[in-house]
Amino acid sequence: MMRPSKDTPFIYLCTTPVDFRKAIGGLSVLVEDELSLNPFDPALFVFINRRKDKIKILYWEKNGFCLWY
Repeated sequence: MMRPSKDTPFIYLCTTPVDFRKAIGGLSVLVEDELSLNPFDPALFVFINRRKDKIKILYWEKNGFCLWY
């Protein structure tokens, strides 16, 4: 699936800039440690870079993570 379910109840924005070299593993650890949330929950996790001109969106889709850049 190329987009999350329309039933996704939450969108979380991490307002602290993150290192955009981080991939799925690093971002999911940030969700757990910094946001104190479960990365497997039905939600979108949005991250910004230092210049605040790009975003990455992480979400769990049934059998694996999806990462948009």
